[in-house]
Amino acid sequence: MRPTQTLLGGGGGMPFGKHNNFIGGWGNFGGMKQKGIITYGIAPNRQNPLAGVAHDAIFNTWRRFSSQVLYWAPAVAGGYYLLNWAVERNHYLNSKAGRAEFGGEE
Repeated sequence: MRPTQTLLGGGGGMPFGKHNNFIGGWGNFGGMKQKGIITYGIAPNRQNPLAGVAHDAIFNTWRRFSSQVLYWAPAVAGGYYLLNWAVERNHYLNSKAGRAEFGGEE
């Protein structure tokens, strides 16, 4: 069985670049030289991937927290006070005084 033109990496029907320059087949970008393409690089020992991470994490977290706190804080505070009221009411209803006051209603 003979491989197809695509598997051979040939130029049959291959796309051309922006300026009608063939840039090569899949994984083989060794065609004609392109114009106007500038690439930059930096040596691995000159990179600092964690530069400013702690500083940015603190201030970015504060910025995001302060912009969203008024949306969820009232709901959290209301839920806390509602739950606190329910627990105290339950303790009262199950205490000696609560049973004496509301014991005959149930």
